[in-house]
Amino acid sequence: MAFQGKKLISDPNDVVTEFIEGLVETYPGLQFLDGFPQVKVVLRADVSSATYNKVAVISGGGSGHEPAHAGFVGEGMLTAAICGDVFASPPVDSILAGIRAVTGPMGCLLIVTNYTGDRLNFGLAAEQAKSEGYKVEIVIVGDDCALPPPRGIAGRRGLAGTILVNKIAGAAAAAGLSLADVAAEAKRASEMVGTMGVALSVCTLPGQVTSDRLGPGKMELGLGIHGEPGAAVADLQPVDVVVSHVLKQILSTETNYVPITRGNRVVLMINGLGATPVMELMIAAGKAVPNLQLEHGLAVERVYTGSFMTSLDMAGFSISIMKADEVILKYLDATTKAPHWPVGVDGNRPPAKIPVPMPPSHSTKSDESLGRPLQLSQQGHVLEVTIEAAAEAVVNLRDRLNEWDSKVGDGDCGSTMYRGATAILEDKKKYYPLNDAAETVNEIGASIRRVMGGTSGILYHIFCKAAYAKLKASSKSGITSKQWAEALEASIAAVSKYGGATAGYRTMLDTLIPAAAVLQERLSAGIDPSTAFILSSEAAIAGAESTKHMQAQAGRSTYISPEILASVPDPGAMAAAAWYRAAALAVKDMYQAS
Repeated sequence: MAFQGKKLISDPNDVVTEFIEGLVETYPGLQFLDGFPQVKVVLRADVSSATYNKVAVISGGGSGHEPAHAGFVGEGMLTAAICGDVFASPPVDSILAGIRAVTGPMGCLLIVTNYTGDRLNFGLAAEQAKSEGYKVEIVIVGDDCALPPPRGIAGRRGLAGTILVNKIAGAAAAAGLSLADVAAEAKRASEMVGTMGVALSVCTLPGQVTSDRLGPGKMELGLGIHGEPGAAVADLQPVDVVVSHVLKQILSTETNYVPITRGNRVVLMINGLGATPVMELMIAAGKAVPNLQLEHGLAVERVYTGSFMTSLDMAGFSISIMKADEVILKYLDATTKAPHWPVGVDGNRPPAKIPVPMPPSHSTKSDESLGRPLQLSQQGHVLEVTIEAAAEAVVNLRDRLNEWDSKVGDGDCGSTMYRGATAILEDKKKYYPLNDAAETVNEIGASIRRVMGGTSGILYHIFCKAAYAKLKASSKSGITSKQWAEALEASIAAVSKYGGATAGYRTMLDTLIPAAAVLQERLSAGIDPSTAFILSSEAAIAGAESTKHMQAQAGRSTYISPEILASVPDPGAMAAAAWYRAAALAVKDMYQAS
């Protein structure tokens, strides 16, 4: 069902002029002609037709594709951009105004995307400008590779490959080339590039309803940048499958849209269509590069990833591939002040990126001294059984923790704790020096750090580090129950210090603080250590259960209403109670058996 699109705008009729006003306020090097609302032209603030002594490079078209084209105005790229209304070609008068504003004796080049309205309006403006004495050349860019070869006069659509052509032409002009040479470089570049897009949604025009043409779980191959239908609608596929299909289509020898063959050097552009997160664009880039290298035998010289020519809020991306040589690479690498041309991508890139080796640890303990002992001491055996019981308790509680967390957090507490617990169980078999309690606790922290993400992972790592520091000062051959209790208190203090929580904040500390208090109290009273541990674990469980009645003051639960919080205990507190209780019972069973 279609519904009204949500936009951060005032009047749908003013979106283009207000966009231009915001653009020039943001970038001091840009300015616009005083012709609103009919004339919408962005130009370099430092260029005047009376004084400009290089070829002016002008592009433009309908708005809604930002940052194209106005975002690419700047020294070394476009001299001016002509903006039409949303998805509408700019009128002839606007194009003429732009030509007159920036064109000096060297003339101007118009770079036009291959749409009928753009060709006609820019063409008429060029003829009018010529009649006024201006030297004008036009290059039409049609880089679309999604549709079958056209049989009529329409030709291939102009897509994101136009941005690469703009850059090459702008760099050639900045180098002082003549109008004929700049036009030749642009035309050559336009014949070297192919593009194909994939959309996950259609776009919503300002003030209009959002179409539901693409249903759930569907994607459209070759969807146009104005929302016009593409080549096919298909089920959504993993990104590597999508990327592989698009590359095969662009490089197809049947259509022969681009003169690229095995062994050639190429430039790759991954272009977001407006609503695609940078994360997903980078994932696509990471799949495209090895595919081009291994499947198609191409040397990928440059990679440009970002949003260059969008379609309002369309979700999806396009891929452009341009055949490259030293001249093209020189122009692409040339300096530009165009605000939306990507920085940091110039220069030769290696065929493969080898990750930088991890720096060595500065731990005073050598790796050779760590590892499971061939024979366990009594304390080592107790420690192993206790670790195993605590970790298995967390493993068994995974689903309930996730259920509780789905109501008061992001629903992954159980899964996160499960990853840590299973890593501990696995690492215990090989890497824990169980006869050395301090180093074992340190290795538990290392296991947690490796697999547990989010806040809980770092807090448990801090917990283990603080305990390690406290235990390290003790005799590794026999740590007393009192020293274990002091290590627990040190861990709690560290978690509170760096996490910011304390008793009553509805966190795991509401489990551990009462447990530590009871443990110290009972040990000081001379009670048997295993009994003191059991009694403190009961306090831990009571503390965890009491979080139902607390208003959260830390973590994501702070955003949850008191009514929902009262329905479940804090998942992190319950996880802590589970492993603490299991550890206490394991110690009790061990000493009763002996």
